[in-house]
Amino acid sequence: MVKRIFKKIKRMQPMEGIQKEIRKTKEEFGKTITTLLLGGFGLVAALAWNDAIQTIFNEIFPKESSGHIIGKFFYATTITVIIVIISLQLKKISEKQE
Repeated sequence: MVKRIFKKIKRMQPMEGIQKEIRKTKEEFGKTITTLLLGGFGLVAALAWNDAIQTIFNEIFPKESSGHIIGKFFYATTITVIIVIISLQLKKISEKQE
């Protein structure tokens, strides 16, 4: 009788380990899906802002004018500077949290 109980306990331990691994995998899967969804939403927002900002620059530097190419470079430079500033600020915030 006692031997049977010990056998059952030995069988259950690996099952508990497997169940823990399944739980961990489900949690990681959920976190990964959430991260991917938020990244996708961020991309959609970035594309919307890109279109809005390009419209403003097209108004300032119309395609018919000689400043169209200058406008594109000005746009690219401005966006690059803004992204670098935001990235540096985010890096500072993440370092403070650690």
